Amino acid sequence: MRLLIVGTLNGQLGAASQIAMSRGAQVTNAPDVETALSILRTKGADLLMIEVTLDIPTFVPRLRAEHFSIPVVACGINTDPKTAAAAIRGGAKEYIPLPPDAELIAAVLEAVAEDNQTFIFRDPVMKSAAALAEQVAPSEASILITGESGTGKEMMARFVHQKSRRANKAFVAVNCAAIPENLLESELFGHEKGAFTGAVARRIGKFEEADGGTLLLDEISEMDVRLQAKLLRAIQERQIDRVGGGKPVNVDIRIIATSNRNLQEYVKSGNFREDLFFRLNVVNIRVPSLKDRPGDIKVLAEFFADKYATVNHMPKRKLSEDALKVLLAHNWPGNVRELENTLHRAVLLATGDEISTAAILLPDASGNLAMSGMTNTQAPEASADGADGADRGADNASLVGRTVAEVERDLIIDTLKHCLGNRTHAANILGISIRTLRNKLNQYQSEGVNVPQPGDNQRMPI
Repeated sequence: MRLLIVGTLNGQLGAASQIAMSRGAQVTNAPDVETALSILRTKGADLLMIEVTLDIPTFVPRLRAEHFSIPVVACGINTDPKTAAAAIRGGAKEYIPLPPDAELIAAVLEAVAEDNQTFIFRDPVMKSAAALAEQVAPSEASILITGESGTGKEMMARFVHQKSRRANKAFVAVNCAAIPENLLESELFGHEKGAFTGAVARRIGKFEEADGGTLLLDEISEMDVRLQAKLLRAIQERQIDRVGGGKPVNVDIRIIATSNRNLQEYVKSGNFREDLFFRLNVVNIRVPSLKDRPGDIKVLAEFFADKYATVNHMPKRKLSEDALKVLLAHNWPGNVRELENTLHRAVLLATGDEISTAAILLPDASGNLAMSGMTNTQAPEASADGADGADRGADNASLVGRTVAEVERDLIIDTLKHCLGNRTHAANILGISIRTLRNKLNQYQSEGVNVPQPGDNQRMPI
């Protein structure tokens, strides 16, 4: 991971820099915002840590204006909660207090950067896919990784990079589906100053950022056919042309592409170039869906439960046997991503010694989150002797007699408080769309429920 640290803070950021480097990060330091922008334009970065006293509310919009999609973490010495909350309102994703704590920095950077390097699998089907990846990783061949959305295609790409001869060089990922068509060319190939409105300075693209390393083209099927021709030339010639540039730039990269669609069908329909498909598909690695690798569900669930307990500063709890049965019985249409969101919710909801079935909320037939095995009008059933079933444990006591809709409302409100009212972050944690979240919040407000607003100081900084 490439970390850019902005500011000085009497040497405390230098200490944070040393900790980050000990964790494997490549760290660049900038004394001020202007220097930071210059570094981003010429070298790029995966994560930015900035002194909280700098003008974050002005700096973040400048990043967006130049189309830098990079997470920002604020940090400061003896900062009061209001200042930390203001930094988050200004666009920072998290706040880290200084002097730096090694474990805290490691946990927060991992959570914010979403760059967890742990590749976890136990199922024989997944072992077979990983074995193929490890076999071809030392080569220079382009690789096409396919599979359903949420299966872990990017994780597989990172695994290939780590096992390759380029492992000590940059791994740069670009999501072709998330960047508007008119900006993707500049994102990939860079641009010269004045090449178009808003091009205030020369900026290198992802190809140049990845020079010497690996470039991941995520969801390649979403790339416009016209841009595919330029991509094909870049792969064949190992040269790119910046937008508005006058001469080609040589690059040395290994290409990995991912797709959740059938690219051969896209070729037949004319939406994807056949020659580009053959260039990318030298080796195909298919990542199996989670339902086809049940041996991974338990180990992944336990990993996510521990991860989000640490991130949210909550006690670590084991999964009950019945909760695990519920997870194993679910068909996981959202694959590993859905499992991760489910365990994140469960960590926030669980209150007993274990994560029981009461904390496992899964989509019902209408797409609404519902307690596993229950309808919206059911409360948890009691056993024949009148006591709660053993599978639900002590943490079910506060849920008896309540509807799933009430439990869902409290979970949404509590998650929103945790995110300082940030709708996007809350929706990601809850595993629902931002539109669904807004509709539910509008409903709650109409019912007289106090809904946290963006920037509400409901949570102390980490």
